Amino acid sequence: MLFRNRGVVMPVPARTWGVLIVLCGAIFLEGIDVAMLNVALPAIRADLGVSTSMLSGVVSAYVLGYGGFMLLGGRAADLLGRRRMFLLWLGVFLVFSGLGGVANDGWVLLLARFVTGVAAGFMTPAGLSLITTGFPEGRDRNRALIIYGSTGAAGFALGLVFGGVLTTFGWRWVFFAPVLMSLVVLLAAILLIKEAPADERPAGGFDVAGAASVTGAMMLLVYGVVRLERPSEGLPLTLAVFAAALGLLAAFVAIERRSPHPLVRLGIFRSAALVRANVMAVLLTASFFGFQFLVTLYLQELRGWSPMQTGLALLAAAADVVIAPTLTPWLVNRYGNAKVILGGLLSGLLAYVLFLGAGLDWTYAAMLPSMVLIALMFAFAYGPLMITATDGISAREQGLAGGLINSSFQFGAALGVSMVTAVNVAALGTATAQEAGMTALRTALAVPLVAALLASAVAATALLARRPHREPGVPVCAGSPGS
Repeated sequence: MLFRNRGVVMPVPARTWGVLIVLCGAIFLEGIDVAMLNVALPAIRADLGVSTSMLSGVVSAYVLGYGGFMLLGGRAADLLGRRRMFLLWLGVFLVFSGLGGVANDGWVLLLARFVTGVAAGFMTPAGLSLITTGFPEGRDRNRALIIYGSTGAAGFALGLVFGGVLTTFGWRWVFFAPVLMSLVVLLAAILLIKEAPADERPAGGFDVAGAASVTGAMMLLVYGVVRLERPSEGLPLTLAVFAAALGLLAAFVAIERRSPHPLVRLGIFRSAALVRANVMAVLLTASFFGFQFLVTLYLQELRGWSPMQTGLALLAAAADVVIAPTLTPWLVNRYGNAKVILGGLLSGLLAYVLFLGAGLDWTYAAMLPSMVLIALMFAFAYGPLMITATDGISAREQGLAGGLINSSFQFGAALGVSMVTAVNVAALGTATAQEAGMTALRTALAVPLVAALLASAVAATALLARRPHREPGVPVCAGSPGS
């Protein structure tokens, strides 16, 4: 594993690859934590006697914390130190996961999940920026990001299986298992990760007004999206939430233009590749998480499968953990990010089209092609999108770029689930028959299908675009593929 420095071939230190393993452990932990909780929700309701709205709030609380603080977390990593932010918030993640495991009231679960989401919102962009600043731009960084991204996706897919297993021993284990994993990752991170020199951090103070406005805007946006799942709670209030979010975003832009040390340098959005990558990230996760929700609904409520059977059925979608680190880097180096991303998105589009034929008598063999195509979508799109979103960005803004792309992934996930839920509920109406449920499910499948189609169209524009302008002073490493 070599890179060039002024014409001299330099090896990537072994410690750097060790750090990658630690960071992959953290992103795997974040993915598996979310998935395991989703499987355990019915058991939690049965044991604690919480209402359906409270149970929904437990999921939404995490999304609010994660999505609301992700952008702030990325910039905090740049300003305050990536290692410091990663270790601090990994510790918070550990503590509040444990709090969720001992909770006996719904409000304790809400608090635990919200703070756990906030911790993930700070920890994840810090971890991503440790990779993008630790590996030289080019083949080694590309491989590292692809491995990192596929590990996170595999965590979510495998979490469905592990959640089903742990729930049989008691739902509290879906909280205690992440505590044990967090402790192992934290100890390894303390030993392996070193803080970057202070002179590599941006100069100036912390933009408090910008941080407050953008965090408020992100939380309101996510809350508005979550409200889309429950149209009966009132459209006027939902529209008011979105209006308030847009107002705070407008205030944020005004603040950043005048701030001598902005939280987000608006000039970063001049990178067409970065903007395209973030748009595709929203659409990618909107399509996948919306599809995964509908498949879970189809298997458990319409087909009567158990959580364990459902998790095993979705396991094929985790095949990207094998495909991504082996095949994807070769494809990226040979054909460039844009073509590989487009191929992945088209795979997902075909998966959704094939699943439109789902019926109540479908065998698993009939579902399997869609699952395999979903694995290809993540393997070919997720990691290369991270590469594109951070490629050519200066080291001092890698945390910001990481916060942006992770915010897009998170926002897309919330948007996809909310939209398919709203469409499915509207299409189902008051009908309870299984055939009516299948009709509603096929209608809701239009959401991931359209999202994948739009993402593919955006990816196609990248093939026609010139290579994006690089920041002054940022070298181009040999072997870096086209975006």
